[in-house]
Amino acid sequence: MIDVQLEVKENPNKKPKPDPENLQFGKMFTDHMFTMEYSRDKGWFQPQIVPYEPITLEPAAMIFHYGQSVFEGLKAYLTEDGDVQLFRPEENLKRLNRSNARLSIPPVSEELMLNYLKQLITVEKDWVPSAEGTSLYIRPFIIATEPSLSVAPSKSYKLMVILSPVGSYYPEGIHPVSIQVEDHFTRAVRGGTGTAKTGGNYSAGYNAQESAANQGHAQVMWLDGVEKKYIEEVGSMNVFFKINGQVVTPELNDSILEGVTRKSIIELLKEWKFDVVERKISMNELYQAYESGHLEEAFGAGTAAVVSPIGELSSGDQSMIINGRQTGELTKSLYSTITGIQTGKLPDPFGWTEKVE
Repeated sequence: MIDVQLEVKENPNKKPKPDPENLQFGKMFTDHMFTMEYSRDKGWFQPQIVPYEPITLEPAAMIFHYGQSVFEGLKAYLTEDGDVQLFRPEENLKRLNRSNARLSIPPVSEELMLNYLKQLITVEKDWVPSAEGTSLYIRPFIIATEPSLSVAPSKSYKLMVILSPVGSYYPEGIHPVSIQVEDHFTRAVRGGTGTAKTGGNYSAGYNAQESAANQGHAQVMWLDGVEKKYIEEVGSMNVFFKINGQVVTPELNDSILEGVTRKSIIELLKEWKFDVVERKISMNELYQAYESGHLEEAFGAGTAAVVSPIGELSSGDQSMIINGRQTGELTKSLYSTITGIQTGKLPDPFGWTEKVE
């Protein structure tokens, strides 16, 4: 049973706020953080907002040895009216519990967690930046804390939420990027942890990312881990293709992350009466569409960038230049609509936003 009494410990040493025009992603953190503990006999307990500070763990804490952890990422936005609002936070908390289930971590109350998130953001409201394209990034995460070398689920956990003011993903405007198709390393396979947000999924991709960067590419495109044939994700984003008027995105298959932005784009496209399909799509099919002139647009989708247009796909000795390396009209429309809803500049007919009172 979760103790619903939230204790707030004020930080007496407030930091100066950063220049909102020069924010980097995840480099500066606010004055406070949220923490909560778990033990088998108490369940989740001791929710509190405390000064942002280092934490102490035993060297034998299981997080260090077996990587039992999950995390989430969402944002708070400052509207022109001075309100702070979240974008579909309930979807992130649902996914947090799906990740918990896959990593054998006890579930959290989504209703209580949303309440705690709002209270933390209320305490840190002055940290929500006001410059165009900026936001307050929210990182909830859970780590295994039991001091034990047993290869088994931990008996204790720590849940934390930290906040970081972040700048616009596109400070100089939205530009298509070059992507390298990864045909050696594997991000995930069915039955693995690809559908969960857990740390190892991301560090396992560093080799491929470094290789792509060394060849002048911004990201990698992951293929399925069995046949190395079907497209799955781009970097840490879901991916979409507009082919002859139809929008295609890889179907969820137990190795693809169920993105909140992905879900929102699909719902928005259906509202706009686009033909949008979730299915398998192979690199061979994509290349044929490119050769026939039917590959019109491609973009990644995720919390950080919302949409990231793809201007070039490189696979071996094949290179596909998409839409003349220009951002497509559909990509632009999706970006402006979702960011407009997030920041309150456009109406929200879907009920996606939630104000922080």
